[in-house]
Amino acid sequence: MSMTGAASAGCYNCYAPPPCTTCYQQQYVQPQYRTVDETVMVSPGATVAHRTPAQYRTVMVPQTVMVAPPGVQYERIPPQYATRQRVEMVSPGYSYYAPVATGCASCGY
Repeated sequence: MSMTGAASAGCYNCYAPPPCTTCYQQQYVQPQYRTVDETVMVSPGATVAHRTPAQYRTVMVPQTVMVAPPGVQYERIPPQYATRQRVEMVSPGYSYYAPVATGCASCGY
């Protein structure tokens, strides 16, 4: 008669406190991670003022007249964005006990 299953693994008279090392084996599940893409601002937008001086010309008579008044031109610089990747943990690692074999005749498990 050949014995297979937990009884042959020495799972008889399991009076050891749980978990019985011959009936259960500790399993470990690695932590689970995922990569998340997020958009971040690299530099904020800005408005730069460029002043333009008045323009003068000399006309026929030795006289200088203003051709264009002084002014201001505004240059808008849009904000700059970039995509950054970061890794976050989805679930931490944990351990649990799994039965070595089912149907132990001595333990009832």
